Amino acid sequence: MTPRHLLLGSLCLGAAILAGLPYLLSAGLLNAAIQMLIAALFASAYNVVCGQAGMLSFGHAAYFGVGAFATVHAMNAVGGAGIVPTPLLPLAGALGGLAVGVVAGWFSTQRTGTYFAMITLAIAELLHSIAPHIKGVFGGEAGVSSMRMPSLGLGFGSTTEVYYLTLAWVLVSLLLLYLYTLTPVGRLALGLRENRHRLAFLGYDVHRLSVLVFTVSAMFSGIAGGLQVINNEAANYVLFESTLSAAAVLNTYIGGVGSFLGPALGAALMTFFGYAVSDMTQSWLLYQGIVFVVVMMFMPQGLAGLASGSVLLWRRVGPSRLAPVLALFTAATALLGGATAFMVEMLRRLFSRDYRALLGTDPSAPWPAVSLFGADWAPLALTTWLVPLALLAAGSALALVASRQLRALQDERQDGESPAPSPAEPTPAPSTSTSTSTQEPA
Repeated sequence: MTPRHLLLGSLCLGAAILAGLPYLLSAGLLNAAIQMLIAALFASAYNVVCGQAGMLSFGHAAYFGVGAFATVHAMNAVGGAGIVPTPLLPLAGALGGLAVGVVAGWFSTQRTGTYFAMITLAIAELLHSIAPHIKGVFGGEAGVSSMRMPSLGLGFGSTTEVYYLTLAWVLVSLLLLYLYTLTPVGRLALGLRENRHRLAFLGYDVHRLSVLVFTVSAMFSGIAGGLQVINNEAANYVLFESTLSAAAVLNTYIGGVGSFLGPALGAALMTFFGYAVSDMTQSWLLYQGIVFVVVMMFMPQGLAGLASGSVLLWRRVGPSRLAPVLALFTAATALLGGATAFMVEMLRRLFSRDYRALLGTDPSAPWPAVSLFGADWAPLALTTWLVPLALLAAGSALALVASRQLRALQDERQDGESPAPSPAEPTPAPSTSTSTSTQEPA
């Protein structure tokens, strides 16, 4: 079986698993799955600009929010009957994102680099600032609400029906985005990332190409916003907040901007992480930030790059030699994660308002014990802080050993590859082709 066939089989298996989730999950978890799908589509749409074209945008929540409001107004049109049937409502979000994306893209792509990023941030903040004052469009503080109308024999009143509608739109949108990467425009977008000056030298209109790429990304972001409204049956100006734009950036880089499905993977995992951890602790945003920092420091290619590299090394050295290294890394991650969680939760409780109130009742009394992980810990006891230090030391030692073993396997793999041609053999001359890039996106 070739790697392409293996990838295709994995995608079909993943789609089958997604189709069967309503029979496996409760209503609450199924709603979380809908949010994961929407976040995956939003991150993939953002990756069109950031990962493929190399343009870092800090304001993509603007097009997500515009798509959401376009959809909710389409739902409320014609006396609440809606302009189009419910399954086609995300098209309104696509048109909204497309319209605003053309205008915003024309202005923002006049500059590159940091200036481009700041212009996109300014556009999103401008919409966030004026939205509460334009009540006829954005509904003010209360926002705009609506209801899903029955269509095609479906009532769309249950979470299951909304899930399948969302799943269908996300799968179709991801397919269209992948086909876009195979088009000449998608290939030229790689040239924008690598060397836009060479594209201009070859005669391409770089600004027009940048606007086109930006518009495609905004359009699919609008589809994601439309799906959000169909799920929530409401839209509020908080959709323009910078936190949503930041989430798209974080999810994309955590998943991996170098691969097509990496951002979708990162968005799905981080959305699930937020749902799972937010019920356990108030510091879940801090943990999310820690995950991002760790990924950027030790896995700059993201989770998708880590997975593809592990699969490649697995095939080269065999499972019997790579499995112990992966086990060491897993154990090290668990120990370091446990130490981090202990320190964060302990300090959060010590600096909380409730704990300071307990100290204020009787300053001469010893500090009350802190209940954490099913045990009581004395804040001033040395043994309390030796626990995270021991976990940290053990995790660091295992990570060091695993890193050395992994480096040895990688060096062995490189030594086993075919040697360079001998001096007696002619060396092929470097290619003088002036094409931009023919490498297919991963």
